[in-house]
Amino acid sequence: MRRRRSAFTAAFGALVLGATVLTGWAGASPATAADGAPGIDEQRCAALGDFTIPAKKIDLPTTGADVTSATWVADSGGQCRVVGDIHPVDPAAPRIEFQVNLPANWNQRALQMGGGGYDGTLVTGLGAYSLQPAGQPTPLQQGFVTLGSDGGHKGAGFDSSFGLNDEALANYGTDSIKKTHDAALAVMKEIYKKTPRYFYFVGFSQGGHEAINAAGLYPKDYDGVVSGTPAYNVAMMHAGIGSAYRDALYRDGGIGWLNQAKTQLIVHAVYQTCDGLDGVADGIISDTKTCLGTFDVQTLRCPDGADTGDSCLSDAQIATADMIGSEHDLGFPIEGNSIVPASPIYYGALYSAFNLGSVSQPAYPASGKEAFQYSVLNAIATNIVTRDPNYDTRTFDLDEWSARIQEVGKVLDSTQVDLTKFSQRGGKMILTTGLADDGVVPENTRAFYERQVAAFSGKKLDGFLRYYEMPGFSHGFGPFSVTYDALPALMNWVENGVAPQNLVMTDANAATAGRTRPMCEFPAWPKYTGSDPASAASFTCVTQ
Repeated sequence: MRRRRSAFTAAFGALVLGATVLTGWAGASPATAADGAPGIDEQRCAALGDFTIPAKKIDLPTTGADVTSATWVADSGGQCRVVGDIHPVDPAAPRIEFQVNLPANWNQRALQMGGGGYDGTLVTGLGAYSLQPAGQPTPLQQGFVTLGSDGGHKGAGFDSSFGLNDEALANYGTDSIKKTHDAALAVMKEIYKKTPRYFYFVGFSQGGHEAINAAGLYPKDYDGVVSGTPAYNVAMMHAGIGSAYRDALYRDGGIGWLNQAKTQLIVHAVYQTCDGLDGVADGIISDTKTCLGTFDVQTLRCPDGADTGDSCLSDAQIATADMIGSEHDLGFPIEGNSIVPASPIYYGALYSAFNLGSVSQPAYPASGKEAFQYSVLNAIATNIVTRDPNYDTRTFDLDEWSARIQEVGKVLDSTQVDLTKFSQRGGKMILTTGLADDGVVPENTRAFYERQVAAFSGKKLDGFLRYYEMPGFSHGFGPFSVTYDALPALMNWVENGVAPQNLVMTDANAATAGRTRPMCEFPAWPKYTGSDPASAASFTCVTQ
């Protein structure tokens, strides 16, 4: 993790930083790794199968770790794929399963990849990093040691049953990141006899949350992180935002329920009104501020405000939409913040994956047709806050459970994370969010950024953090499905002192694949200035 330019940097033959692709170490072979590190081969890989990591090698409390398999794969000059378990202190807690992939052509860098949702699935590190452009070699193929974990438990989707155990909950919240890092580092030392010069973390959603924790809680371990649409405040999002949606959608027996047809009526009307505000009608809303001031939901009102069908909204349904599109105060803080952020229902939310309910009448968990936001409220209310799997979330009262919610926030949320030491050590962070995201809403990420603005002077903040809001992008999909060269940009900043500039995002949607837009640093957004609307060169970043 030493920050220096050397012959190592020069030897990185085809490394194109800030451009489109890193091709990896130019001169290494399976028998001789870079910069004097011992080479690895099938025999040395197999020897790792019996490797045990003592608890003292992992800085947070564990009972050590064991490698459960070490498999040699001939791809890209040879790779040793190691899987292992980090054992808990509490015998009732689940283990952390981790994977670390060791290339023979090691480029002296390590990349940890984050998970998603409630974790629960092993992040193998074998594939692309989050939002990596298609067609590029994976980080492992480029010579990175790559690693990931399951976050400390097994489970699909928003299975929160792990939350009944304190150690498992802490592992999910913050600890599994560090424990996985340390276990992987021990494996690297064993095989390469040295540690990486640069250690990176890239994640999206929960992985973006983990990236923030990596930087803020473990600043000595990471040189640079990419935090994409971070779910950094799980207690606030699931309990706070979830209850806000519940209260809006399910109040008074569901009088203001928005079924799928009515929800999409709003979505389509917003796009009709706002799509062209940025200068071009292309299915993307870039000027969200003007959109908020232009779109009027009252244009969708049914005659006399009564519900007369899916072609209009009743007064009660308009009130529901207004509640969803407004911030409100919980009345008590979670990790120092009491404000539930507004959702982008009036400036680009899609409500396709994170629907407001797929049936005509209110439906509750176990039906599979309830509003997504109610599902996440149910997950945190049952197994994590009340710790009663059979708790009736319809009766969940935030004021009644405020003390426990605040306690959970201390374990799960990173609202007040301090990035001072990370910045002082030269760490760098790229932070992004999608402006069409109704899962982890853009105003939530913006609030995190604004806390950093308040904590650091402009010059100090610019020295280690860049924040981008991406029009048309939802939670990994959207009218503009973003990919961009996050890792090369981060490396160039960390290793060469060249801050990201003129970044370009590329659309991964099949119908519009390859179209580009400039990535504008907040508060700027891309305005169309003429010529080819599929080219980033036809847009200028503006603030008004």
